[in-house]
Amino acid sequence: MKVGIIGAAGYAGETLVKWLLKHPTAKLAAVTSRTHAGKPLATVIPGVRGNDQGIVFTPSDAEALAKSDIPLFFLALPHGAAAEFAKVLVPAGKRIIDLSADFRVADLATYEAYYGKHHAPELLKEARYVLPEITDPSWKDTAKIAASPGCYPTSVLVPLVPLLKHGIVSREHIVVNSLSGVSGAGRKVDEFYLFVERAESAKAYGLVKHRHLAEIEEQLNLHTGGKTIIQFNPHLAPMRVGIATTITVPAAPGATIESLYAVWKSFYAKAPFVQILPTGETPDTAYVVGTNRVDMSAAYDPRTKNFIITSAEDNLVKGTAGQAIQTMNLWYGWPETAGLV
Repeated sequence: MKVGIIGAAGYAGETLVKWLLKHPTAKLAAVTSRTHAGKPLATVIPGVRGNDQGIVFTPSDAEALAKSDIPLFFLALPHGAAAEFAKVLVPAGKRIIDLSADFRVADLATYEAYYGKHHAPELLKEARYVLPEITDPSWKDTAKIAASPGCYPTSVLVPLVPLLKHGIVSREHIVVNSLSGVSGAGRKVDEFYLFVERAESAKAYGLVKHRHLAEIEEQLNLHTGGKTIIQFNPHLAPMRVGIATTITVPAAPGATIESLYAVWKSFYAKAPFVQILPTGETPDTAYVVGTNRVDMSAAYDPRTKNFIITSAEDNLVKGTAGQAIQTMNLWYGWPETAGLV
């Protein structure tokens, strides 16, 4: 089946290209870029030399793409721009997997409080937020747009949702500290992200209203049956890729580390991309980079009566492109792991 990537020259788009070229069922039929139109794929993304299948970048022309025979498009675009393309492609009968934030937040007022004006609010009802391990499979029958989760939210929601849902942890005093590789900011020219600025340096940013907070809290509320407010503290770390997240949360009365692990193991028994590590062994970004996996573990502190939950993922794979491919696989009834292992 033919698929296309709109905005294929950024980090997310490049990662999509590399994984889709190896996919056993999907055929990469179009890659677009306003700045690279007319250039061979391997010229812009040298990592695919020898396997570029003769693909050439085409202009990012929504009207032309809407008339193509490609049924599914990945939107690897900044927020705002993605909605503009969706306005043209969805009425033309195309399916969309959006890697931006444009359709991740269902509540329009919340979206606009964090991102500004929404450019296609009429399409919010056509979109479903899809975190494959958590979202009810019924999304496949109703969605025209699959909103792919952000990288930080994936690292928080996967470990936390089942524990809140089953009453293992408190809804109050949840503190989340996350460290991200610099690629999470996208491919752009900015002094702040230069190597000499970021090497040997780590710092908090986006306090106290990082944009991903809206997405995290909305999904926690939706999936766990109650309003949940968290303290979210993102950090920029001196690494190219990867996210390491630590969640400190009070244990619910009667909850034990054994009951926590029992919930995780039951909830994720059929989840091929969730690896639960034993207590005492914490995830390491070094071992998830290049995979579509979330590794996670937990420990209990009897002194503070808190659970300390840790997770790690590749922000460009499970946090972005790989998860989008996982969603495509589920949408079309293919093996969930197709092209990802």
